[in-house]
Amino acid sequence: MTTTARTRMRLLVPAAMTALAVSATTAAAYTSSAATAEHSVTSQSHQAAAKSPQAMLDAWLRLWNGDFTQAAGIISPDFKVHAALLDGGDGSSVRGVDGLEAMITQLRAAFPDLRFSMQIDPLVAGRHASVRWTATGTYAGGFPGAKAQPGTVVTFTGTDTLRIEHGKFVEYWLNSDQLQLLTQLRAL
Repeated sequence: MTTTARTRMRLLVPAAMTALAVSATTAAAYTSSAATAEHSVTSQSHQAAAKSPQAMLDAWLRLWNGDFTQAAGIISPDFKVHAALLDGGDGSSVRGVDGLEAMITQLRAAFPDLRFSMQIDPLVAGRHASVRWTATGTYAGGFPGAKAQPGTVVTFTGTDTLRIEHGKFVEYWLNSDQLQLLTQLRAL
């Protein structure tokens, strides 16, 4: 396997496994310079609401569904990924907003219409949130080792566990059903 193929797989596979995500409602961070004390209090409560774990998970799901507009607002520059990758990697090369966006972009290149949805409500405990998700999309080709024809619809599941610090995700543990995905892609 070439270095380029290994690098591509290192980005694509965690994303494909990660085909992760969470819930799906809007949660844009509300920022405003307050002219009055009342407006300032209102602004602060909107900001606090936007940083709630549920709002962050909503933005996380939108991110995985292809909306990168709020990535910098929910992903720490120190963000790191923990995932068992098919190439033997551990996800440690995926760092910060740019690394995560590159991983998602690679995944979406193989599954342009990929949609993530929550299977059950997320669990939130202190600085951690965990979400069980389902991803469904149409294979467009380009997944290393796949023999499935472009146009094949795939569905796979997983769980994301995220650590929150200072209103941003700083750490991400991915557990996805790689066998389910690889079987549908005929990559085994």
